[in-house]
Amino acid sequence: MKFIDKIKEKLSGLVEALSRYPLTVAFLMAAVVINAMAIQQEVDYTRYLLTFLMGAFLGITLQGAWERFYDRTSVRIVAMALCLTLTLGYFLIVRQYTSISMEIGIRSSVAIFAVFIAFTWIPVIKSEIRYNQSFMATFKALFNALLFSGVLFIGITLIITAIDLLLFDVSDKAYLHSLNCVGMLFFPIYFLSLIPIYPGLSNKNRPPEKVINDRGKLVRSCQCPKFLEVLVSYIVIPLLAAYTIILIIYIVGNITGDFWSDNRLESMLVSFAIVVIFIYILASSLENKVAEWFLKIFPKVLVPIVLFQIVASVLQIQEVGLTHGRYYAILFGIFAAVSGLWMSFMPARNNGVIAALLIGFSLFSIMPPVDAFTISRGNQVNRLTNTLVENKMLENEQVNPNGSVSEEDKKIISDAVDYLAMMAYTKEISYLGENFDVYEDFYSTFGFYRYEDNQYRQNSIYLSLNQQSPIDISGYETFMVLNYYQKKEKWDPLIGNFESGGKTYRLSREKTAEQGGALVLVDETGQELMRIDMKAVFDHFTTSLSGNYQTSKDSMNADEASFTIENDQAAISLIATSLAIEKTEAGTINNGDFYVLITIK
Repeated sequence: MKFIDKIKEKLSGLVEALSRYPLTVAFLMAAVVINAMAIQQEVDYTRYLLTFLMGAFLGITLQGAWERFYDRTSVRIVAMALCLTLTLGYFLIVRQYTSISMEIGIRSSVAIFAVFIAFTWIPVIKSEIRYNQSFMATFKALFNALLFSGVLFIGITLIITAIDLLLFDVSDKAYLHSLNCVGMLFFPIYFLSLIPIYPGLSNKNRPPEKVINDRGKLVRSCQCPKFLEVLVSYIVIPLLAAYTIILIIYIVGNITGDFWSDNRLESMLVSFAIVVIFIYILASSLENKVAEWFLKIFPKVLVPIVLFQIVASVLQIQEVGLTHGRYYAILFGIFAAVSGLWMSFMPARNNGVIAALLIGFSLFSIMPPVDAFTISRGNQVNRLTNTLVENKMLENEQVNPNGSVSEEDKKIISDAVDYLAMMAYTKEISYLGENFDVYEDFYSTFGFYRYEDNQYRQNSIYLSLNQQSPIDISGYETFMVLNYYQKKEKWDPLIGNFESGGKTYRLSREKTAEQGGALVLVDETGQELMRIDMKAVFDHFTTSLSGNYQTSKDSMNADEASFTIENDQAAISLIATSLAIEKTEAGTINNGDFYVLITIK
């Protein structure tokens, strides 16, 4: 009987969620339909999907505001109308774009995040409920909804697989449709069914017994489960303490050196701040010595660490300019520092201010003209323009290619153009043009190939020949293929024999003391006609003016891929079909495949 009662309770919770959040449910159903159309037709409906998700989040937040501050049905209708109006406004904004760029995606995600935080914060405004209690109830609901949804999806997947294997063929898209229904509809509705009704003026419209029942559900929802208390107090907090000690040791030991230029540390410090604030809010609901110690000590540790992170991020702007990612790192650092100060001197019951600050900073970051994207775009465009002007590469809104600029300026130009292209801003730059393609047009525009950082910052080089590029073979009489791999233990020295003018010639490779070895052309008597140093060949693709390749180029034409050498006895042209010049701390490893064109004079 208890099991049946439990099922009835869950079902009644789902039904109550449908009536409590009707507009949100309608938006979610629309999102499921549009996502199903996208899966079936393989058409991009992202703008519609984002619109429906925005409407769904606005719906739950405005419903929470009505429950907390109002009791009249007319006000609830006004709140729904406001939700529809804001959603329509959002759609009109994204509709003007032909595709959803990274900027639109991030702006939308930040806006949805801010609305969701408001959903957790509104119930505690001028309420007996503290923010850590609302956060705990939301966290538990989210965890339970994820667990149930995950189990449900796995079960559906197994059923579909069994039908496909045992009964009849099932389309692969069935799995995506299942994930769509579970993730886009069941998960959020079940999550909302677990959200308690908080104290508010809307309680006046409910029967007394219903209010009492809701109060009991609220108390249970805000309680921290024993499992979570043990996990946070005796596992997460000690691990976080150890991690903090490591960070402090590193910062102190490198305060005059690598700390200020180590890009890896920025993301680690931001992650550290996120975890500390998250655990602080959870620990505010706990009553044990470990939690008390954490609440007293960690906010005071957080402040100096994030201040160091802010300074390091600002210094990095001088090297690589300001991107939206660094903007958010700095802005979050400021938020974390302010929150840390608040947590250090104010009681935990007032931590709702943290949510309000987070909402404010989030909205600040997407509001022009101070938003992350307007500022980062202006910074990168100015950085690119100033560098071009300093090198006399920009005149009358026309870029003059110049492969002889300094390596530092090449790096600045490459980084700026890569970022602007990634964010789809290049079409707004008059001297690049609307159709500028960073992969196809970079070399012809600037006169050198773009940089691409790898994790070791050694700028390895990867090149390939455009298979559609015509190769001029006039003046040559023999064609061969060379596969050159520097680290290969065993290789056949003979590349090939050929005849010319009634005589036989041989092209072979030999290992030498010099890195790279050599290609040797001899006649039938063994006389050496030509020797090609392979290191010089690879160096040509690394440092020559016609191809300063400190990067990767996806497709070279035949002229760009050619290395030609001749003397009074022969001429050889090596045309690289693919090259890998791997620069590591141990040295450079050269590998490549070549077409070889030969003529005997």
